[in-house]
Amino acid sequence: MAASARCHRFVTDEPDIPFTLPVLYEDERIIVVDKPHFLASMPRGMWYRQTVLMRARQQFGEQVTLAHRLDRLTAGVLVLVRDPQFRGAYQTLFEQRRTTKIYECLAPLKPARRPPTGTVRALEPPRSFPLERRSRIVKMRGVLQAREQRGQVNAVTLIEREELAPGITVADGRAVARYRLHPCTGKTHQLRVHMNSLGLPMLNDPWYPRVLDVPYDDFSRPLALVARELQFVDPVSGETKMFISEQPLLANRT
Repeated sequence: MAASARCHRFVTDEPDIPFTLPVLYEDERIIVVDKPHFLASMPRGMWYRQTVLMRARQQFGEQVTLAHRLDRLTAGVLVLVRDPQFRGAYQTLFEQRRTTKIYECLAPLKPARRPPTGTVRALEPPRSFPLERRSRIVKMRGVLQAREQRGQVNAVTLIEREELAPGITVADGRAVARYRLHPCTGKTHQLRVHMNSLGLPMLNDPWYPRVLDVPYDDFSRPLALVARELQFVDPVSGETKMFISEQPLLANRT
């Protein structure tokens, strides 16, 4: 039996994710892909073949592994390791947060509210943005949403806002803006939780501020969140590498 079959159970009735997995870069050690929305990073639950890892193994070989992960609903830059001897070097790079990540999202164009816990600090007063959001985020096993609670801060995000052209609205008439998010920490759902706590939930988020029952095969409203830029010093070559996602930041998909 193949190693992948021993590690992951097969899913016999698995929905097809009708989006391609573009390759942004590859060399003898790593492969950098531009993950689409709705494609899970690795096998979990009902997803097995329709994941980045299994698609990459089918294309590049069974030794390919993930250096880090993105949520299934988040699109953008994702790094895989093709040579097993360098797996630890690249995974440690992400575990120790020796990378620079920039995300983009669409969210309401309105003033940020002050959350009940944590802090919000304007970085260029009297301007409201950019700002720094600090809080404590806790994710309980078996619970879809992560929660903020009082206590020692474990999640920090820097948030910039770029207003869209006048008149840009979504289907329900709300004005939206593009936000650039710089996570300084890596808690589960951190960016989604922080934006929601500011009263600026990301467009099409099925979990924040409330859990919505969205069919798994409904691809019409992707979460408006993209891991846009990734930069790091390659732990093997010492070269500075930067990758930029070309995935669209959409309010809806036609």
